[in-house]
Amino acid sequence: MSVLAFDLGASSGRALAGGLDGGRLALEEIHRFPNDPVQVGARLHWDILRLYHEVKQGILKAHQQGFAPRSIGIDSWAVDFGLIGANGELLGNPYHYRDHHTDGIMDEVFARVPKADIYARTGLQFLQFNTIYQLAALVKANSPVLAAAEKLLMIPDLLRYFLTGVMKGEYTNASTTQLVGALSRDWDDGLIAGIGVKRSLFPEIAQPGTFVGTLAPEVQQELRVGPIPVVAVAEHDTGSAVAAVPALDRDFAYLSCGTWSLLGTELDRPVLTEQALAWNFTNEGGYGGTYRLLKNIMGLWLVQECQRVWEKEGRKFTFAELAELAAAAPGFRSYVDPDDDRYLSPADMPAEIRAYCRETGQPVPETEGEVIRCVLESLAMKYRWVLERTEKLAGVTFGGLHIVGGGIHNTLLCRLTANAIRRPVWAGPAEGSAIGNVLVQLIAAGEIPSLAEGRRIVRDSFGVASYEPEDGESWAKEYERFLKVVQLEA
Repeated sequence: MSVLAFDLGASSGRALAGGLDGGRLALEEIHRFPNDPVQVGARLHWDILRLYHEVKQGILKAHQQGFAPRSIGIDSWAVDFGLIGANGELLGNPYHYRDHHTDGIMDEVFARVPKADIYARTGLQFLQFNTIYQLAALVKANSPVLAAAEKLLMIPDLLRYFLTGVMKGEYTNASTTQLVGALSRDWDDGLIAGIGVKRSLFPEIAQPGTFVGTLAPEVQQELRVGPIPVVAVAEHDTGSAVAAVPALDRDFAYLSCGTWSLLGTELDRPVLTEQALAWNFTNEGGYGGTYRLLKNIMGLWLVQECQRVWEKEGRKFTFAELAELAAAAPGFRSYVDPDDDRYLSPADMPAEIRAYCRETGQPVPETEGEVIRCVLESLAMKYRWVLERTEKLAGVTFGGLHIVGGGIHNTLLCRLTANAIRRPVWAGPAEGSAIGNVLVQLIAAGEIPSLAEGRRIVRDSFGVASYEPEDGESWAKEYERFLKVVQLEA
């Protein structure tokens, strides 16, 4: 195995060794660890030093198992960051994007910088936890941490800095901040000034596939390893996942399915039209100068939170067991809009789902299976809604939908999605972000000549499960009912 990839998700992280073996991509999991947020008083934080410890454990275990990686890459979720002081040390634990300190901040920012202007500059979807609003919230709170900060580093940048001592940003993740120009691909000085933070806070941006330092001497000494190079991969995990989509056609639609669902396509230029703004689509940076025209959907977070609540009540289910209960429950009973703000960070997710159904005059799901069936069918319907808008914005008709990420293990969701969108679903690979991380490192090392060749290798290496649509007439009628219930335009 020639490279080591760290893929950090909102609930867990993993280290995988990857490389080419007989023209195919081989992966081996080295280390897996939980990523639990920590509530301190009113604030929700990431336990960043624990994550750094686990990254070092992954490097150590790789060597203990006989791997000598030629490079290391880290990808993670977007928008969150750490602040570095004048002495080069981290100033406090990073906030979690679900923390409530950004509540109400978006409208305050729009009063200073018009919403349409922000979109014209960045092409980014408006979400209350975007980095721009997190920073505006710190400014409003007169944060002493922000006042003392010299540099802002996104989560993968921060971990990379701990490993190497080099402070650099990375383009795909920086593009999610809503502070990077869609066309310039660099920090937007006007927006930075508009929220009242200093321009010097923001590091130089490296493009994905760039070597940005080696393990620092103290890290080498601690782990008893050599000066391993560290690569800025496509450090937003969705950027890595899209790099790994095994599409053979230039025009394709993808769904990166995990805690979040991100559905869209890959383009050569951003779509900055009034329609894209009205539909709140995002244009995030991709590998190789591309753009990811997509929309965030709340995703399997709803299932995860239901599972968490039921476990606290003494009813413990695996995700597979919940999917089985949902498959046995009656379909087409109740719908929710997965992207309603009430589901962003509720105390009791099942109670919120039931309350919505009650408020909208629908049958209230009572059993665990009925609740999960409601969530999964609602997600499938929302996927159709977003897919059709993606086609209109991109001016392309897609023959089907590629799904990558851990969500492909939920075969019921894959079947429901094929039925809802009325076209095939191609599911795989599951470890999309980690595979994309490995691909970018191998391309940077010259082992794979291009991303197109990398995608072909992924398809040959891992295979794809196909799901064909069924029962079209019933799903067409139910889609119309879903739109009416959640008050969305066709």
